[in-house]
Amino acid sequence: MPTTRQPAIPTRRRNAAATRKAILASARRAFARAGYDGVGVREIARGAGVTAMLINRYFGSKEKLFAEVVAETIATPSILTQEIVTSATAGEDIAAALIEQTESGATPLDGFLIMLHSTSSKRAAKINRKLIEGTHQKAMTAALSGKLAPQRAALVLSLIAGFQVMRQMIGLSALADADPKTLVTILGPVFQQIVEGDRPKQE
Repeated sequence: MPTTRQPAIPTRRRNAAATRKAILASARRAFARAGYDGVGVREIARGAGVTAMLINRYFGSKEKLFAEVVAETIATPSILTQEIVTSATAGEDIAAALIEQTESGATPLDGFLIMLHSTSSKRAAKINRKLIEGTHQKAMTAALSGKLAPQRAALVLSLIAGFQVMRQMIGLSALADADPKTLVTILGPVFQQIVEGDRPKQE
């Protein structure tokens, strides 16, 4: 009696987009917590529910994965938005956004944490530098007029990063406990002076 052949069960195909997204999310969490040198590919793979081999298949290396994560975190700025950097009151607006972002109870930005926790790595520094120069600094420089625009843009970025460290990470009491309006009053003119650059002297 002939046997009836059962139809073959189709092999379930891996959802490449979902896998990639899961790896990026796991890597983002891990790098924000421990930085570039503090995280291994296997740990990221476990967090994504995949094998380390798949990470290499999708991204090529830990270094390339780190670069994609950093690019993802800085793609949508929360402080140096286009609206803020082109505003007539850019200095005050930058200060207000920065102070709001670092207020008590606010969650530090992943991009900032990744940069902060990866400062000891030369590879990570090279990646961060390239991406920051090509995004935040480039946008800020384009919004400035006058001399030394790239240097002034870089100085704005440096002040933002330093303020985040002192107020949000270290919790320097003079900053952490200060009235937000007072901080804007002090910091706004500092940013505004950098944004405006050299103004013509009045005769």
